[in-house]
Amino acid sequence: MRQGPHKEFAKRLHQAWDYAGIATGRHRVTALADRFEVSRESARKWSLGHSIPATERLRAMAVQTGVAFEWISTGRGPMEAKNVVREQPTKYDNAEELRLVGLVRKLPRKKQRALIQLLEEK
Repeated sequence: MRQGPHKEFAKRLHQAWDYAGIATGRHRVTALADRFEVSRESARKWSLGHSIPATERLRAMAVQTGVAFEWISTGRGPMEAKNVVREQPTKYDNAEELRLVGLVRKLPRKKQRALIQLLEEK
């Protein structure tokens, strides 16, 4: 496939994914879409350099892959994020679990208690 206008970004993105140990091959785009909660089409466009993720998503990618935000976004500085303040690793196993916690936190107390009762029913 043809490389897009952001080919240097796409190159850095693939390097970050390799650095993070994200499997290569034909299922990489699907794995990335799942990991970063985007459509396969968005992940494909990033990987080909046809588009660039929004800043917040790019920041999350840098944190999750262990590369410096400045490097992945601009190509400046070292790739590896050393001596950089980073988010603590999440204690949740997957994106769905993290999303669920976020949604529960937005509920009023009464609805939280009702949800707990519902989930504890056998």
